[in-house]
Amino acid sequence: MIDHTVFENKKAAYYTLGCKLNFAETSTIGKVLSEQGVRKVRPGEKADICVINTCSVTELADKKCRQAIRRISKQHPNAFVVVTGCYAQLKPEEVAHIEGVDLVLGAEQKLDILHYLNDLHKTDADGEIHTSASKDIRTFTPSCSADDRTRHFLKVQDGCDYFCSYCTIPFARGRSRNGSIESLVKQAEEVAAQGGKEIVLTGVNIGDFGKTTGETFIDLIRALDEVEGIERYRISSIEPNLITDEAIDFVAGSKRFAPHFHIPLQSGSDDVLKLMRRRYDTALFRHKIEKIKSILPDAFIGVDVIVGTRGETDAYFEDARRFIESLDVTQLHVFSYSERPGTQALKIDYVVDPKVKHIRSQILLDLSEKKLQAFYEAHIGREAKVLFEHTKKDGMMHGFTENYIKVETPYDASLINETRRIRLGGWNADKSALQIESFIG
Repeated sequence: MIDHTVFENKKAAYYTLGCKLNFAETSTIGKVLSEQGVRKVRPGEKADICVINTCSVTELADKKCRQAIRRISKQHPNAFVVVTGCYAQLKPEEVAHIEGVDLVLGAEQKLDILHYLNDLHKTDADGEIHTSASKDIRTFTPSCSADDRTRHFLKVQDGCDYFCSYCTIPFARGRSRNGSIESLVKQAEEVAAQGGKEIVLTGVNIGDFGKTTGETFIDLIRALDEVEGIERYRISSIEPNLITDEAIDFVAGSKRFAPHFHIPLQSGSDDVLKLMRRRYDTALFRHKIEKIKSILPDAFIGVDVIVGTRGETDAYFEDARRFIESLDVTQLHVFSYSERPGTQALKIDYVVDPKVKHIRSQILLDLSEKKLQAFYEAHIGREAKVLFEHTKKDGMMHGFTENYIKVETPYDASLINETRRIRLGGWNADKSALQIESFIG
């Protein structure tokens, strides 16, 4: 039984670390609390409740979470501190022991937060823990970010059945599950009714959509493409073996899906891919990139890569570097391998020195910058449609083209959440975006 009086005149602060999926879920938690009369804390105010949604993809992520929890507890010394997310699910006792933490909620409990906030009284004891074993995480709870962003993140899937050798996500988020197409279309319609124009489809393994409803990813994107009012959808990270040629063809001819893909490679060495227990090889990956570029030559393609994983010899890394260099991709998201307790990768003997990891990471980051700049420069002078965002920095605002080129222009409040056709100009001062040569319409 929920005591609704607990929430009267309360203020909450929300903090999200990690992925876009976390942002969507934090937004949903905020909506649940706001329906109880809890308002979002304003700048300079002290919160009564702090919700911290954590990440645990690497050891560095764990460290950042610990630092954030301590910092936030000091900023809001009398607040009831709730910690949830992947770090809380994987290491609840460690989180509960951090000074200031009052409540630790696992993956199955996070979006049922009201049932655990019966008393907002702080104590000096360790935080109270409510988690479930990963095998028991079965609930799919709808989530969609709806804060002050132009872009909305719609959770379509959660969990993962893949168990790659280096990854703890299946333990942190449970098995693959999803919402129904009908329910997700309704959420997209609600975003459109609120004036939202762009939706990013998020999840842990979104190409695996349909495990719990018997539907398919291609059926999902076909249905979403019919929602009036949404101008753009972007597909977030999708496994190369799950993005079908049929789906690529559909995006190319769709009304609303942007020519923008994010496809995790993780390694360009077939030997390392086997050690990682990935479900594809470099030949399949190359086919997907070439398929996209053959029908969408201006598509933005982001690629995740991990360097320094156990077993990655100098020769294997060089194989990977050459392969990645040969691909017509736009940008690399480079991660250094991090040891994760309980993973199968720990059984691999060959360990890469941290200094070598750093060198390899920098090599790929330099390659990424080279590819990204070439992509931007190829578009200077072309026409594009830009959706402008609300953020203001140093008198400037920015937006993104359909193929995810960042565009900068002097701040004009009338442009926020508006789509305008423009001609792309040259680089801005720090080469982080292109300027606008002229507005066309």
